[in-house]
Amino acid sequence: MKDKIPLVVILGPTASGKTALSIEMAKIYNGEIICADSRTVYKGMDIGTAKPSREEINSVPHWGLDLVEPGEYFSVADFKEYAIKKIDEIKDRGHVPFLVGGSGLYIDSVIFDYKFGSKVDIDIRDKFEKFSLSELYEYCNINNISLPENIKNKRYIVRSIENFGCDTSRRTKPIDDVIIVGISVEKNLLRSRIEIRAEQLFDNGSVEEARLLGEKYGWDSEALKGNIYPLAHLYLDGKISWEDMKSKYVILDWHLAKRQMTWFKRNGYINWFTSEDARIFLFDKLAKLTSS
Repeated sequence: MKDKIPLVVILGPTASGKTALSIEMAKIYNGEIICADSRTVYKGMDIGTAKPSREEINSVPHWGLDLVEPGEYFSVADFKEYAIKKIDEIKDRGHVPFLVGGSGLYIDSVIFDYKFGSKVDIDIRDKFEKFSLSELYEYCNINNISLPENIKNKRYIVRSIENFGCDTSRRTKPIDDVIIVGISVEKNLLRSRIEIRAEQLFDNGSVEEARLLGEKYGWDSEALKGNIYPLAHLYLDGKISWEDMKSKYVILDWHLAKRQMTWFKRNGYINWFTSEDARIFLFDKLAKLTSS
């Protein structure tokens, strides 16, 4: 039975509706969700990274959340090792693993079976961490290294350089028994969803969360240099207004969505659908599994 169970991948840009669809499918087809998100691996960063709610987590088993403290090192190689282990465990239980998220490198490391070399050389890492952002951009450009989704986070860029050097091989086609679905959203609708979610994040206490994290880990923690947290820091220091903070966050998330789509478009094996058509497609694919 285990050999017949596929890995279901649901990907797409931020605010595209991946979480809702994956939970719906997992409930119907006895699934468990592995979150492929480079931001939600951090403990305590719940509201600002739009982690699944407690109700959602209680309704379907979720994995890949709260793996490390902010400031701890966690690479794509670490994620791949973790995800492969969880996929095997889920299949051993006779359940369907759903790999869900917007971090393209995390997803690709699993479905294209990236191979990673030895552990990172600390001296080399220290060298690149001394580079400015502009110097890191230039290095990546010269060496044809893809920038991460969060191009303002120096640690993520250093990781990309490290991973580029360690990646010895990868498949040109996806692994066997995988269903890859991308959620496509019309631009104006996606922008509207991002704006609505921004309102929810700020209404639900993301700034207070940021304040507590800043006090506990320090604002220099690399995990707090991306996403909503630098903007919350500026607001808490009185450098920008509440409205400016919200509008800047919408722009930030919109740019993230565009970078995510640029990454995904390189993968010709993704089946792109609207959320409703993706639901129909997955019903058809997974119904065949349960009827066999």
